[in-house]
Amino acid sequence: MSTTGASTYICRYCRLPSDVSAASCPNCGAPVDVRAVVSDSGWVEQPAIKDMARVQFGQSRCQIEGTLVPTADFGLAPGEGVYFSHHNFLWAEPGTGLEAWSKGSFFNRVYAGMPMVLMRASGPGHVALSGDRPGEVIALPVPPGRGFLVREHSFLAAGDSVDFTWQQAPVWVSVSKGDDTEYEYPIGPNLDVFVANSGQPGLVLLHSPGNLFVRDLAPGQSILVQPGSLVYTDTTVNYGLHVEYPASHGLSWRSYSYRSLWLRLTGPGRVGVRSIFEHPEQYSNIVASSGITQQRW
Repeated sequence: MSTTGASTYICRYCRLPSDVSAASCPNCGAPVDVRAVVSDSGWVEQPAIKDMARVQFGQSRCQIEGTLVPTADFGLAPGEGVYFSHHNFLWAEPGTGLEAWSKGSFFNRVYAGMPMVLMRASGPGHVALSGDRPGEVIALPVPPGRGFLVREHSFLAAGDSVDFTWQQAPVWVSVSKGDDTEYEYPIGPNLDVFVANSGQPGLVLLHSPGNLFVRDLAPGQSILVQPGSLVYTDTTVNYGLHVEYPASHGLSWRSYSYRSLWLRLTGPGRVGVRSIFEHPEQYSNIVASSGITQQRW
């Protein structure tokens, strides 16, 4: 937290100004009085939103309830709403508007074999959402004109002022398996894209297992992370892959299995990773990629 005046501060997690007298940041829910936990390598551990903390967006608010499997309880003002994946719906008050939301449709996306459908809840009224598994709710305020790239199945909800779309993952490898060639996607085949294009600030809520760690990358600065640990980045961050091989003994690097496959992220921009992740599959023969650097050792 950096103080800008007697009654204001800049939150170290969402980078937005707020009232220093509050118990938690009203923009992202991070505790105001918590000590920053920063590793020697520059990663900041984002504290979990405290039970019953409130996040404000427009005239509406969201209260985070619980700690092990948090629930996002939205109190929606008249004329305002949030959209969300249908499988995150928990409950709604009678009178709260509920409808299928076709903007940014998930029509060709699936979750565990089930078609994904976006819903929208509109005020006045209350609606509650949950990720249905242990983890943390992450509140990402979106300044006008800014946006985030989010890993698939991390999305919980977003306010009306945030536009949603999706794009194919920028990193992939083509691997040879016998007589077949298959495409593999270390971070999943798609990324969700959330941008505040309306000229108004917005809010995106994510659900992530484990602890969340955040780092700001300077222009041109790169870092290697486990592909399965990615949660989100700013839209300004560039994606690539990096592979490491053991000593070749004179063989081509394509002739033997690699030791590690990493996601290479290059700034400028913010990067968020989680401490629980899936280990990448070991590919024995990479024949093509979206762009990959290598190191032999």
